[in-house]
Amino acid sequence: IPDFVRGTKKLLIGGEWVEPAGGERIEAINPATGEVLCHVAQGNAQDVARAVAAARRAFEGPWSRFTPHERRKLLLRVHDVILDHFDELALIETLDMGAPLARTRGYKEWLSQLLQFYASQTGAGAVETPPMSIAPGFTALKQLMPVGVVGGIIPWNGPLMGLWWIYGPALATGCTAVLKPAEDASLSSLRVSELMMEAGVPDGVINVVTGYGKDVGQALAEHPDVDRVAFTGSVGTAQAIVRASAGNLKRLQLELGGKSPDIVFADADLDKAVPGAAMGVFTNTGQVCVAGTRIFVQRAIHDEFVQRMAAFAGSIRIGDGRDPDTQIGPLISRRQLDRVMHYVDIGGKEARL
Repeated sequence: IPDFVRGTKKLLIGGEWVEPAGGERIEAINPATGEVLCHVAQGNAQDVARAVAAARRAFEGPWSRFTPHERRKLLLRVHDVILDHFDELALIETLDMGAPLARTRGYKEWLSQLLQFYASQTGAGAVETPPMSIAPGFTALKQLMPVGVVGGIIPWNGPLMGLWWIYGPALATGCTAVLKPAEDASLSSLRVSELMMEAGVPDGVINVVTGYGKDVGQALAEHPDVDRVAFTGSVGTAQAIVRASAGNLKRLQLELGGKSPDIVFADADLDKAVPGAAMGVFTNTGQVCVAGTRIFVQRAIHDEFVQRMAAFAGSIRIGDGRDPDTQIGPLISRRQLDRVMHYVDIGGKEARL
């Protein structure tokens, strides 16, 4: 177990690791074993206020004077530091949210491309508009400016990747960020943030407040000095964020759940279609917003497809993500398992062939 996954984790506010205002903790549990890995700070609205103030000071301070070239160099340094520690990060992700190491290690090349892309976008702020016919000879220059303080709320199904959809654009554009990881999987976000500080990210540019959505997420959405909120998660939570942010017309970016059907026609190669459809829904233990949760199969091949699907599903190896033979890890929590089994029960009662 990495040294980081021990002891008690604090909040990152203004470049310092600080205790939560309420002094409370959340257990970080390995979903494969039920083992308590460590304890994570349980932040509240007071902690959010401190983090937002630190992010605002950083935004209006030296960070605002970084040139696009300097931000690009910083992102590339972050890229190198993160990749140097990637095996550790992949293991932390596996321990904290259960995905097999084969999956978490597979993020490495994707993440490398992502960080290099954001580094390439630091100078994409000015656009000259085409000449306007309403005023011949007159052109306008559109200057895109950093929005300010961004609140990022990410889910537990892949935080090692999801956090970069907050940090990457923020650093590229000159914004600052307050990140709220999911309470079920906060460790990779905390370790990545620690490494980013070591790479030279200025104090206050990134901040992390761990805790529950009702305390931290709600406070981020309501805070008047947060200029934008980016959220990935459920429709119900998104509706609460929209309501909370309406008071100050906060800009929102919402990535929500959905239903993603697979369609299999009679002329399909079932040797490919069956495992493709199965892993399209079972990958990451089905904890993916685009999981293929419905399969439409042409009648002529329906029975054979169902038989093959059942056989393939029975062959999948489920276990601890640290086992190299594991194909699918555990669900994130007992709460999520109970929820899934509830839907399985509904399916059994309502199924029609």
